[in-house]
Amino acid sequence: MLNLLATLLFFSMGWALFAAPPNVLLIISDDQHWGDYGFMGHPVIKTPHLDRLSKEGRTFRRGYVPSSLCCPSLASIITGRYPHQHLITGNDPPRPAGMKGAEFHASQAFWEGRQQMVRNLQAWPTLPRLLGQAGYRSLQTGKWWLGDYRHGGFTEGMTKGGRHGDVGLEIGRKTLQPIYDFMARSRRDAKPFFVWYAPLLPHDPHTPPERILAKYRTQAPSAAIAKYWAMVEWFDETCGDLLNHLDREGLAENTIVVYVTDNGWITDPDTGRYAPKSKQSPYDGGLRTPIMVRWKGRLSPKTSDVPVSSLDILPTILKACEVKAPQDLPGLDLIDESALVARPAIHGECHTHDFVDLKRAAPNLRWRWILEEDWKLIIPAPQNEKGAVELYHVMNDPKEERNLADAEPVRVARLRAKLDAWWIGTEPTP
Repeated sequence: MLNLLATLLFFSMGWALFAAPPNVLLIISDDQHWGDYGFMGHPVIKTPHLDRLSKEGRTFRRGYVPSSLCCPSLASIITGRYPHQHLITGNDPPRPAGMKGAEFHASQAFWEGRQQMVRNLQAWPTLPRLLGQAGYRSLQTGKWWLGDYRHGGFTEGMTKGGRHGDVGLEIGRKTLQPIYDFMARSRRDAKPFFVWYAPLLPHDPHTPPERILAKYRTQAPSAAIAKYWAMVEWFDETCGDLLNHLDREGLAENTIVVYVTDNGWITDPDTGRYAPKSKQSPYDGGLRTPIMVRWKGRLSPKTSDVPVSSLDILPTILKACEVKAPQDLPGLDLIDESALVARPAIHGECHTHDFVDLKRAAPNLRWRWILEEDWKLIIPAPQNEKGAVELYHVMNDPKEERNLADAEPVRVARLRAKLDAWWIGTEPTP
């Protein structure tokens, strides 16, 4: 009997010691409103594959990104740090007066500024680099603002230097084969993998397949909104293709799938551009996103309304992969429910689209914000914004239309003190 117990103990220990590290698939949608999913209650948009992911994993309905602009948000996801820490606060370097877009993007000033942005990012350990130290291969696809994929620590990638992501932007819209090939190579070589899937979807240009668009033409209030809704379903299709590929290849059980949006979006019904209180704003239409984590057999499905942050993604992945995390990360492990509930607040900041200063955050700042339970305070930065202090009860007023700052001066003062303490206490210390 003792010999049998010893044998069972040996094999159980052996499984723990020699089980393959989990793979990671990080899915990042681009310019999508937090409510534009079936599982979030949208009455028209169909997202069956993301609905499935929600049912099979841990779904945080009240996720937030710290910044409502693409490049800073992506930099925060990959570093686990706030924009004023990693200093990627905008999309583009400072623009000389009078210089137009195309001229600026081809100028020496633009490319010199981009190099400083790369240096800002490289001052911090990134998720691919940290995983790489534990033997992971990593693949960049889709949106990547900071030039060559190696700048982010990826071992492989599609982007070679373009502003948004050059050939990397073909992923999802044209093909998923680079991801399939990367997974196959990693499996052949017995290497755990990390995939960054950040397609230009549902981001404009809103050019969905006609077969999808036809379903929404008669249901949407305008042609522009119909196109955007169809883009959301198209993006969902690509997510389904990836999830089905994991199933077919026997990879689903040992692959952690994480989902987040880089920033929100509300379609202007006339122009098709983003409406106020969405992208580039401090409102939930620009900052809020569902965040999902699926780890089959290890993480029980559950839906939570506890506020969380995209800064939680990096420590969550590192903990699951048993990789040592950097000290003083502001994010939490999304699997640790008690820590999430105990967190006092969620913070963030919004900056100018083009940098004012590449080496300091404050000159670029437009707003700081703090979310404590259901209350959200927005403080404008006087160097760039002249508006009033704003306070909203976001559950009672999800569109943030009733500013309660004047009616709640004590709450405003308390939240502002907490916001100031956070800002001062998280100064950059690479």
